[in-house]
Amino acid sequence: MKVTAVVPLFYPYCRRLWPGKLTGVSVTLLKATALDAAILAGHVLLYPTGLFQERSAPAPVGDGTARLPVRPGPPVVLLHGFIDNRSVFVLLRRNLAQHGGQRVESLNYSPLTCDIRTAAELFGRHVQEICERTGSDRVDIVGHSLGGLIARYYVQCLGGDLRVRTLVTLGTPHSGTRVAPLADAHPIVRQMRPGSRVIEELGRPAPGCRTRFVSFWSDLDPLMDPLETACLDHPDLDARNIRVTGIGHLALPVHPAVAAGIREALDFTDAGERPANGLTVA
Repeated sequence: MKVTAVVPLFYPYCRRLWPGKLTGVSVTLLKATALDAAILAGHVLLYPTGLFQERSAPAPVGDGTARLPVRPGPPVVLLHGFIDNRSVFVLLRRNLAQHGGQRVESLNYSPLTCDIRTAAELFGRHVQEICERTGSDRVDIVGHSLGGLIARYYVQCLGGDLRVRTLVTLGTPHSGTRVAPLADAHPIVRQMRPGSRVIEELGRPAPGCRTRFVSFWSDLDPLMDPLETACLDHPDLDARNIRVTGIGHLALPVHPAVAAGIREALDFTDAGERPANGLTVA
């Protein structure tokens, strides 16, 4: 994430902390704000390491590293959010690889991307290539923020449900977000607004969609306005919404408790084995 994004990111927090509202500020909110600030500082340092696309490599062989026994699954593809890159998934990637044993790949889309539809089409080509290279029929996807919206458009509007078993979204504005109105100069931001053409397309009927959706949303996410926009509510989709209490937007792809929830969402196979509805971090 670029340093110039610091002020827009924390403006919603500052608005909540404005004089006259201090009496209503909770310790949990202050902790979440401090944690997001620390994560942002660390991510600024890591950002250069994720500028380039990840190199494709053959499936890993046993290296003596202890791994917990879990059910096998398809490759897991990680897709980052707006003004970001794959470096945001350093900790989540390691967690999934160590505990799941599946192949985990993180993808970049261009920071110059100006259209969610185009990004979704290009993402679909990457998914196809990963399936062909790994010999897997399907993949699982974890998308943070805008990345979740791009992946959902691919699944729901471009036939990606043939290739995607489970899509996990983290702080994704499924119904559009009204935060930071001055950012409307960017076409991607306009597409993430309530009532945009992209949001309308995602709201259309999607009968027979084969992908399972799990959406993690935080009650302290300053970039979701309203907060419930990060919940996926569509009559034709098999969707599960998991409320995360105690952390903000940037912590969703980083916090170990969320990583454990993601592993659970990717591991269950039977309809009766539903992941928990809520996750308390603080």
